[in-house]
Amino acid sequence: MPVSIGRQIWRLAASVGIVAGVMALCRRLPHVNHTTVALTLLLAILGIATRWGSLQAIVAALVGGLEFDWFFLPPLGIGIGEPQHFVALVTFLATAITTSQLSVRAKHRTQEAIERRQEMEKLFDLGRAILQIDSFQATLSHIAEHVARIFELRGAALYHLSSGEIFRSGPEAGLIPDDLLREAAGQGRLPVHARTGLSVVPVRAADQAIGSLGVCGAPLSEPVLHSIAERLAICLERARAVEEAGRAEAARKSEELRSAVLDALSHDIKTPLTSIKAAVTSLLSDGSGDGAGQRELLTIVDEETDRLNLLVNQAVEMARIDAGVLRLERSPHDVGAIITASLKELGHGVRTRPVEVELPPSLPPADIDFQLVKQVLKQLLDNAIKYSPPGSPLVISSKVLDGLVVINVADSGAGIPEQEQQRIFEKFYRGPTKKDGVPGTGLGLAIAKSIVEAHGGSIWVTSRPGAGSVFHVALPVSRDSLP
Repeated sequence: MPVSIGRQIWRLAASVGIVAGVMALCRRLPHVNHTTVALTLLLAILGIATRWGSLQAIVAALVGGLEFDWFFLPPLGIGIGEPQHFVALVTFLATAITTSQLSVRAKHRTQEAIERRQEMEKLFDLGRAILQIDSFQATLSHIAEHVARIFELRGAALYHLSSGEIFRSGPEAGLIPDDLLREAAGQGRLPVHARTGLSVVPVRAADQAIGSLGVCGAPLSEPVLHSIAERLAICLERARAVEEAGRAEAARKSEELRSAVLDALSHDIKTPLTSIKAAVTSLLSDGSGDGAGQRELLTIVDEETDRLNLLVNQAVEMARIDAGVLRLERSPHDVGAIITASLKELGHGVRTRPVEVELPPSLPPADIDFQLVKQVLKQLLDNAIKYSPPGSPLVISSKVLDGLVVINVADSGAGIPEQEQQRIFEKFYRGPTKKDGVPGTGLGLAIAKSIVEAHGGSIWVTSRPGAGSVFHVALPVSRDSLP
């Protein structure tokens, strides 16, 4: 850091004062010899050199030499009587100036080593901070902020060549001209140091320009600037590569998922179509049987048509949810009416087993989209029928909990292992023990979860293997019923 003229004069005066004080002390000591005085002066000059620098040390050495000659080398005063005294004086001055220079040089090297260590620590902190950012765009937008903060700059600006964007941080970041940033990126210019302390350095990776970095408000050496630029280039390339790899992996998984869905849908659609085709072929044949036989075949056609319609509706509903076009038409509705409508539409499947509905008389209405919540309950009831023994009971209950109406659907099935209880709400997931035994696409519970969460509610399951499962749906109570 530059020292003002006033401070330099003060340090020179203090150095002369220190030497004068040492000489005065030595004159008061009894029986002090020339060697002791010279060594004492030398120590004082070394201290001055270490503390303030070479200029003050040289002045102190010259003043000390004059005083040494004046007070201690005979004849006292100006002049030297014997050759050995002249040699002693010259030796003292040479030793004092040389050692002071060495001390100053050692101090500078120590300071430079400390500065290099601090710079390396800051470069490490910068690299670590950037590597913790999880996307390429976020890396771009936060680089200038991290550079300005870590290197204590008044301003920093990053120009990204591909997008043409400039990201700035710091109160003086606006002082970094856009044209200079673009020019540095395009031409690969070396850092530019202006009177304002502005520096601009290109950011390159594998001899390809990525952009440029501009800083102002603090002196950064050219090697440090290039080191920052190198780390930024590495981090940007890494973030870009990770993002591209993520997109490629997502595309691959999406393609795999699409193939799996198409396979599942084609399999599930073929099954009812095969039954419908067989039943219609029998009806059209001459040996279609009597009226009872025809009625049984028509019942198969009706049930399989409903199943086919459900599959198509699930696929369409999932597409609407993924596209973000799910719209709610909410109004207060009685929970009992929703349960009744859901049971009625399930038809034959639910009529083959006992169903218990347990609702408190004071149950408030829920603020919901009637058709969508009915679809959720139908899905839960259909699952309970498919995954529990024929003829086993179903229990539907409800209660109010923390301003929510909670609807419970309980079955007596085999239960769901704990490690699967969260995954069953994922799209296309089907447990390994269920996928082969029960037909389905794995979309039903994912659709139900999306509908419930769109209402601001939640859906979850409690289950123990061998003890059945209870699915819980929490929906907001109608505001009109709140006290």
